[in-house]
Amino acid sequence: MASSSWDRAFFLPAADCSFSGRRRQRALTVLAVLLFLPLSSASSCPDICSCSLGEVNCMDHRLRFVPVQLPTNTTTLLLDYNRIAALRNRTFVTQKVLRQLSLRSNVLARIHRLALVGLSELQELDLSENYLSLLHPETFLPVPSLRTLKLGNNKLLRLEPEIPGALPHLKALFVHSNALPSLSPGFFENLPSVSYLTLEDNPWTCSCGIRPLFQWLIKNTDKVPEVNSVTCKRPAYLAQYPVSALGNKSFARCQEHWTHLRDYTFFLLIGPSTFLASICVCILVGSLAVARLKLMTGSYVWLWALVRRAGNPLQ
Repeated sequence: MASSSWDRAFFLPAADCSFSGRRRQRALTVLAVLLFLPLSSASSCPDICSCSLGEVNCMDHRLRFVPVQLPTNTTTLLLDYNRIAALRNRTFVTQKVLRQLSLRSNVLARIHRLALVGLSELQELDLSENYLSLLHPETFLPVPSLRTLKLGNNKLLRLEPEIPGALPHLKALFVHSNALPSLSPGFFENLPSVSYLTLEDNPWTCSCGIRPLFQWLIKNTDKVPEVNSVTCKRPAYLAQYPVSALGNKSFARCQEHWTHLRDYTFFLLIGPSTFLASICVCILVGSLAVARLKLMTGSYVWLWALVRRAGNPLQ
């Protein structure tokens, strides 16, 4: 009897401890699930894509838009070979750690000025083989860490000088196979850190406007992998002639033309202005002389009348 009482006394605390342990384990499990839910939803992978170790691969799925709710820990996003036509406002705002973004071979024709907001860590951007004809410099302000920009095989008609100016760490720039006839002097002034630049297969017009490109090429041939492939397309007699081989004498007429233009500006603006000013001065001086003469004549007549009246008091 005593033994039974002792066994019961020993068993009951053990049962209580086991029950208490199960409750504690269940509470910890629920807490872990609750803590894990936000992380899993934030790191979920779109069904149409494949995700592995920070890389999200959405290539060749006929996508028309960038998938929403991408994992926030994405470091590489591949959207090549789709049908994306535009990047909307704040498309990648949740991808804070994205370093590589590729949109190669889409039908991209328009990029919103705020499309890249949030990508402060982006280092490589591939927009090649699309239909871009114009890029706003403001588009690249949110990606100051960018080091590689691929714009080859597009329809770009010009590149604003502010684009490389917004990318202080840019090392490689690909602008081959576009529709660029020339580049402004300011564009090359903003390329101090670029060590790799592709320029071939553009319709370079070898006139006075190509001089900034020529001057940059002869000083930076080591930065252009196929410098001899950067050739003139217009005028016809210079077709396929390397821009870097034009020589300074080819631009002598451009300097003379500028001198003549400056002279014409002087004669057309300064000459007529001086002539009109001289006419106005002459008219003013003449008017003052006539007024003075009339004033003096009136004074003499008045004095003569007084003299005559003084000599003839009856009047």
